[in-house]
Amino acid sequence: MKGYVVCVYQSIGNEKLLKKYAESAIPAIEKFKGKIIVRGGKKLTIEGKDSPRTVVIEFPSFEAAKNYYYSKEYQKAHSFLKGTVVRDLQIVEGP
Repeated sequence: MKGYVVCVYQSIGNEKLLKKYAESAIPAIEKFKGKIIVRGGKKLTIEGKDSPRTVVIEFPSFEAAKNYYYSKEYQKAHSFLKGTVVRDLQIVEGP
């Protein structure tokens, strides 16, 4: 089964740092054979709280998604987010 990184942002304090983070995360996504399937874009909040951004990345397996998140490459990119975003992130197994 595939693995998905699902990230729902609650707030974004610095768009420039978010862009730097996103660009820095691409090599880690590619290394673990991930594919971005949702990144921002048009949305409609039907239930719950509105979110400024949602990202979903598909990986070949749950383990690949987990290895991506804990990799040194991703953690380096992730360091750009400290103090600038609040988000919920899950790794989910799916078809």
